[in-house]
Amino acid sequence: MSFTETFGMAFLVLIIIALVVSSVGFYKYVYFISLGYGFSIAAMGIAMPILFRDTLSIGTLVGCALFVVYGCRLGGYLLVREIKSASYRSTMKKEIKDGKDMKMVAKVSIWVSCALLYALQVSPLFFRLKMGEQTDTVCIAGVVIMACGILLESAADWQKSKQKAVNPNRFCDKGLYKIVRCPNYLGEVLFWTGVFVSSVSVLSGGWQWAAAIAGYVCIVYIMFGGARRLELRQNRNYGEDPEYRAYVKKTPILLPLIPLYSVAKYKWLVG
Repeated sequence: MSFTETFGMAFLVLIIIALVVSSVGFYKYVYFISLGYGFSIAAMGIAMPILFRDTLSIGTLVGCALFVVYGCRLGGYLLVREIKSASYRSTMKKEIKDGKDMKMVAKVSIWVSCALLYALQVSPLFFRLKMGEQTDTVCIAGVVIMACGILLESAADWQKSKQKAVNPNRFCDKGLYKIVRCPNYLGEVLFWTGVFVSSVSVLSGGWQWAAAIAGYVCIVYIMFGGARRLELRQNRNYGEDPEYRAYVKKTPILLPLIPLYSVAKYKWLVG
């Protein structure tokens, strides 16, 4: 299958949608990868059933609906936190460049790269729709994993908010945080694993496999990078606390049951 046959105009439409939505990053640099990310996924989730209304199945419709739920939940959560949490804004100001000194060429490159990545992330379901494939067992399994990822991420964010409301100066170590130190990122990984799984039975040709794998590998890499950034921040904030040191020695950072307790030394991780 050729490059043109694999992607076509419909995929270009998805990229344009992601470009339009994520352009909010020109207002504030971090929005390229936060609000622009969440709401781009939601917007593409709305667009795909419209673009492929003649080939929709129950499985693909539910998958697209989960994109909307995922994107709106994430974007809404980040927006509320951005507006209401002064401490969060202060922390992010220290950790992430504001982009004021960045040249426009660099900003445009990041903008385009992000939009392309977001389209690649949803590409497995896009390919299933484009080829008119109906719901099968693999699709159902993928959609279920996607739903579990959303539930896990939502529960982790809710538990963190509750714990911080009680003691804002303490690290989170209750509930899901007893299992892994970054359960919200685990939910992200689970969600995108479900997206990838949903279409492994229908991916055809090198271009489709390359696009689906690229989107999945990139988001998993970004989640590990985010876990590293969080670990470094927590080490600065709580590193002298004996309870924190005991906590990190026994609790995996991202993947449950996998004895990976720190990624701080891996400087090649960027998230």
